[in-house]
Parts: sequence; structure tokens; C-alpha cells
Amino acid sequence: MPQDANAIRSILSLAPVVPVIILDDVSKARPLAEALVAGGLPILEVTLRTPNALKVMEEMGKVEGAIVGSGTVRTPLHMQQSVDAGCRFMVSPGISPRILDAADDIGIPLLPGIGSPSEAMTAAERGYSFLKFFPAEALGGAPVLKAFASPLPDITFCPTGGITPINAKTYLDLPNVICVGGSWIMPADALSSGDFARVEALAREASALRG
Repeated sequence: MPQDANAIRSILSLAPVVPVIILDDVSKARPLAEALVAGGLPILEVTLRTPNALKVMEEMGKVEGAIVGSGTVRTPLHMQQSVDAGCRFMVSPGISPRILDAADDIGIPLLPGIGSPSEAMTAAERGYSFLKFFPAEALGGAPVLKAFASPLPDITFCPTGGITPINAKTYLDLPNVICVGGSWIMPADALSSGDFARVEALAREASALRG
């Protein structure tokens, strides 16, 4: 099926920032999710970049209020594993015919990544109106998305890649941006030391970026 625009909109509109999570320590999954949700960021993208990513997703899914999705989805196997782990949405770094074909048979929404107008048009032809813009800063940042707005008025973006608390608001002020993805909310030293109070405080600041 084409992208369920209402379903993905209802998820992405819950908070201005989607934490992009790279975590292998399953024991930290629940306290991290609890801190992020308590700070006002309930949409959690767990990237498939670590051996225990699927277990991390399952644990985070047990946290009340958490909406857990999978990131760095690149194959149909990743999609099926995401479904089996109880994910509510999937995020891909790019688009390919194989990924889009596989998504047609999956019941949870996919947010595919694009980096050019041609890729955005390809996705739109397949029924996608919500797309990830990646890697956002490396591709020109907010000015590029601002330029996309007029020729691609039917597409809404979630920029990810190089987003910081300094530039996030610039993206969020654009009319064709629904939210941004970032990892600054979870500093490596805070995760390694288990300082989830700091994570919650950073999440609270991020949740107030669109006020």
C-alpha cells in the first residue's frame, strides 16, 4: 500500500524532534526511553546499526507513551524484523525500488529518505507525501528545503543529519517541515554514565523548540 499519510502525520506531529538512537546496551533501553518520553519526545527511532538494536526496540516498546520505530532500514528483511519487534514506523536513509516494493506489503508506515528533487518526485509517484531529507546539513540544509517548498508543495519533510539545537529551529520554522531528527539529546557521555536525568532535561529543551 502507498504511505498512509494520516498515520505517519499523526506520529511525526507528536513532537518537534525525533531522537535518532544508536544503542547496543539493552539494559539502558528502558531508562533511556523513559527519560525521552518524560522530556516530551515520545517518537523514538532506533537505528539498526548495532547487534542488539531489535532487542532495544522491544524493550523501549514496553515504556508507556513511547512510539518506537526502526531506522536505517535498508532491506525487506529489516522491514520484517521491525514488524516482529513491534515497531510502529520505519525510516530508511534512502529510496530504492526494492524498498518501496517491500513497503507495499508492510502494515506500518515507512518514512523513506531523499536527497534531491528527483528522488522526492520518485517517492511521490509511489504515493509518499512525507519524506526524510538526509543528510540534511551536508546537502545544503534549510535553504534547500525552503527551495523545495514551491515546486514540491505536496511533500512534507523530516530533515535528519547534522541537526543541532542551534539549527533545529531554523528547520522547524519552514512550512514544509513537520519535525527534525537528531541525536544531540543523548550525548555519548550521558549514555555511558547512565545520566538519564540529563537526557530528560535535554529532551525537555528539544520538545519546546516548536512553541
